[in-house]
Amino acid sequence: MAPSWRLLLDLEGRPGWQNMGLDQALLARAARGERWLRLYRWSPHCLSFGRHEPALRRYDRQRIEARRLDVVRRPTGGRAVWHAEELTYAVAAPAEPFGGLRAAYVEIHRMLLDALRSLGVSAGLAPQRAAIGVDAGACFASPGGGEITVAGRKLVGSAQLRDGAALLQHGSLLLAGRQSTLLDVTLGSSPSDLALPLADITGRAPDPGAVAEAVACAASKRWGGTWEPQAADGALLTEASSHGVRFRSPAWTWRA
Repeated sequence: MAPSWRLLLDLEGRPGWQNMGLDQALLARAARGERWLRLYRWSPHCLSFGRHEPALRRYDRQRIEARRLDVVRRPTGGRAVWHAEELTYAVAAPAEPFGGLRAAYVEIHRMLLDALRSLGVSAGLAPQRAAIGVDAGACFASPGGGEITVAGRKLVGSAQLRDGAALLQHGSLLLAGRQSTLLDVTLGSSPSDLALPLADITGRAPDPGAVAEAVACAASKRWGGTWEPQAADGALLTEASSHGVRFRSPAWTWRA
C-alpha cells in the first residue's frame, strides 16, 4: 500500500515553545503510524538549544534576557541555532522505512538536496567525520557528516530524535538570515561562523513560500504515496499546548 503523508505548510510564524510543541505532537502521531512533513517559520525570531547542550556554560543568559530574545530548548540533539529569515522543516514518521538514525538523516538531506537543485542550487553532503560534540559551539559553526553544504559552508543544520518506532527530524534551511545574534550572546571565544544563507548563493532574497513548495514537491517525488494538505487544527494545537508546558519552562530551557 502506498504511504499516506500529511503536508503542513505553517509559514505565518509561531513562538519557539509552540513550534517545538507542534513537532513533539507530530512525533507522538508518528508513533501511531502517521507521516508528516511540516514546513514552518518562527515569530518572534528565536534562539534554540539542542536537547543536551550545556547552554548555561556556552551562552550568556543575562544578555539573552536583557535583549528579550525568545529562547527554547529543542527535544532533539545538536547545537544552538538562531532562527531568523529561514525555513524550518520537520519530518515525523515511522522510522522503519528510513532505516537507522544515520541512514534516515542522510535520506532526508538527500530529499532537501533535490529541492535545492530544483531551485538552481548546487549543494552537496559534507563527508562523514567524527561526531561533533554538543559543547563545540553553535550549529552553523561547523558542518557535521551528511549535512548540506556549499563550498564547505553550511546551508542546512538538522537534528533527529527517535521515540520507539517513530522519528522526528527537523532542521533550519537558511534563507537570508545569519547567526550573528547567536555569536553575540556566546560566552568566551566562538568558532568561525560557516553559515551560508540561500540569498548569498542565488544573489536574491528567497521567497519562503516558493522554497517550502520546492521542499514539498521534492518529498512527494522522492517518497511517493499520497499527500494531503493539512492545517494546524484545534486538536493538533491542543496536543502542542500540552507538550508546550515543557518547552515554556525555564527549568527545561536552562537545565544543566
